[in-house]
Amino acid sequence: MAQTYRKTRGGAPTGFFECEGKGLQWLGQAQDHGGPRVVKVFGWGRDYLDIERVESAAPNPEAAYRFGARLANLHQAGAQWFGSAPDGYEGTCYFGPLQDPVPMDSGQWTDPATYLAEGRLRPMVRMGIERGALNESDMELTERVIDALPRLLAAAADDKPARVHGDLWSGNVMWTADRGRSEAVLIDPAAHGGHREEDLAMLHLFGMPYLSQIEDGYRSVHPLAAGFRERYTLWQLYPIAGHCVFFGGGYVSEYRSMCRSLLE
Repeated sequence: MAQTYRKTRGGAPTGFFECEGKGLQWLGQAQDHGGPRVVKVFGWGRDYLDIERVESAAPNPEAAYRFGARLANLHQAGAQWFGSAPDGYEGTCYFGPLQDPVPMDSGQWTDPATYLAEGRLRPMVRMGIERGALNESDMELTERVIDALPRLLAAAADDKPARVHGDLWSGNVMWTADRGRSEAVLIDPAAHGGHREEDLAMLHLFGMPYLSQIEDGYRSVHPLAAGFRERYTLWQLYPIAGHCVFFGGGYVSEYRSMCRSLLE
């Protein structure tokens, strides 16, 4: 019997833990088709989420390669739309840290450019302006990036919606050896229908062990559109804009620098 870990927060936004729980279950459906291990969900309430407790271990190159291949299988499980919420969830989706999550727009966008512009960049930059971290010049800079999306997306513009974790930085990939060999376990998602390059870009954002092996494993299952590494900065704009909202500080100048680099 798996041990239970209770994630709690008093006064959590309505639907926060239900969204996370159903997101984990939605991602976990792909395990039957070669997807990565996802923590089991035992239940949730307004202020808590009960999941399995996972014992941590060190990653290795072989485990990273397997994780990359399984991540590709997860993405191939697909979603109905760009911006789809997890199956069975009809409330507000969220992005960000437990202590300060913000609403993440859901919708029925049919192409990556419109989804990225309307569902991600504009809403997050507006929140940054409302909180005083960003200003109207930042929105103007963001609009310039949006105008350039056909060029920036290039070969990735025709991708179909993928089933993505949505917040796949290294802290949300646990490594365990409780089944005899090291494997990745996904936790804390902002699961939605998105672009497969989103998760890969997030893995690169704050550093991740064995990134090249993860990419190699991924590409062994699903080829990535030409220029995918050059697009990582584009997909990192949303989480960095989010960090402007949550933390301000140096993330503001980083966001501006990233936008300008895309426009050069």
